Amino acid sequence: MTKRLFDFVTSFFGLILLTPVFVLVALWIKLDSRGGILFRQERVGFQGVIFRIHKFRTMVLDAEKKGKYITVGSDTRITTIGRFLRKYKLDELPQLIDVLVGDMSIVGPRPEVPKYIDYYSDDEKHDVLSVKPGMTDYASIEFIKENELLANFKDHEAAYINKVLPRKIALYRKYVSEHSFFGDVMIIFKTILLTIKK
Repeated sequence: MTKRLFDFVTSFFGLILLTPVFVLVALWIKLDSRGGILFRQERVGFQGVIFRIHKFRTMVLDAEKKGKYITVGSDTRITTIGRFLRKYKLDELPQLIDVLVGDMSIVGPRPEVPKYIDYYSDDEKHDVLSVKPGMTDYASIEFIKENELLANFKDHEAAYINKVLPRKIALYRKYVSEHSFFGDVMIIFKTILLTIKK
């Protein structure tokens, strides 16, 4: 089974099976705060092509105009339901749409906003952008508590750029050089188990 076929089948049936969850979350978001249900943001995908990722909205309307891209648990822009969705990674579920249409994969390096791609070296860009970005990967597992980690620093963005991002890039490159179908399945199960444990 090719990676694309696996992605298509998994995202297709995932969207069908999770429809009740999508409906409940959508209703909760609308009742909780003003704004849309989904959040769309430009990310850098395969071969550097820009696409707009799907997420459930977890922040107040026009949040990006009221602060930086980096968020931590104490960020006042995060809504009540947003904290719940982020804690259990439920805000990421709409990315199954991006997987279905082919912009993303189930497993692969997490897609960055263009701003942070500028901190990659040319070699790092070449490697990381040589595969489709994914919903989860080694970095997602290692930094599952990223918000809590960044909360320990006064300048969250500087900490992300100087401490978190270099490690993420190294893990992205590790995935690119070692990825396999069996490895992808293991990453998926580890992600699910860690999310449940969290």
